[in-house]
Amino acid sequence: MNLIIVAYDIPDDKRRTQLAKTLEDFGDRVQFSVFECLLEPPDILGLITAINAVINPNEDSVRIYRLCAACEREIRLIGRGERTILPDAWIL
Repeated sequence: MNLIIVAYDIPDDKRRTQLAKTLEDFGDRVQFSVFECLLEPPDILGLITAINAVINPNEDSVRIYRLCAACEREIRLIGRGERTILPDAWIL
């Protein structure tokens, strides 16, 4: 699993709402324009494809950050909210 951070700045209300709804399929909203997603590598390509289907690249800005396990351990939360934790193991 990879911890992926998606942050966006979209001036158009309709596209911004549509992108937020799209991102809810991939992860959790942690701030108004920031999502944290736990994804396998193939799912990251799906995320990028879904984002590209919504945004206008001439007007919108979307940033995608992949955090390594060492970086994830250094996340600091100040104030309300919960950290997204990479699981050591998944039981299916």
